[in-house]
Amino acid sequence: MFLISAIAMTKIRLAYRIVIDTASTFAWDKYVFEDTYKEYLMQQQLFASKENPKTTFRELLNENEKANQLHFLVSMAANGYVEQLKGNFHRVTDVLGNHFFPFTNFQLDIINTDITDSSKHKIGITFYSPMLVLVDIINNHYLVSTETEKETGFQTLEFAMQPNLAICYYEK
Repeated sequence: MFLISAIAMTKIRLAYRIVIDTASTFAWDKYVFEDTYKEYLMQQQLFASKENPKTTFRELLNENEKANQLHFLVSMAANGYVEQLKGNFHRVTDVLGNHFFPFTNFQLDIINTDITDSSKHKIGITFYSPMLVLVDIINNHYLVSTETEKETGFQTLEFAMQPNLAICYYEK
């Protein structure tokens, strides 16, 4: 009983990040790339100076800190595509080879872009898992459960530690 109680105390949230740019090969990424670039072209006008226009996002951000809102505004163009995933990001496999990474929300960030050259458009999307119980870390694998309130055994998932997958929230 003590072991299960201790386990229930360690809750985590995992984050998985992808970067989308012109080199992306997945069809989903290409649609997100196109629509977020178009959205950026429209929304950046709200923050651009007519006297001294800046072509890149980083230049615009240096000139007008309110341009930081563009991360959120551009994410609206990706929202429908993320909803199509129905809460499972299928590029992350568990140790059994199942393509299953549950997520409850996401955050888009503009790495950089240029209104004169779409090939410089680059965004990151981070997917956040629901609250999970961290059962253990075994051989560089996160053994987790989506069942956060049980008193007895847990159904578990196991994800290998890998690039772009990290614990982003920890509660003991």
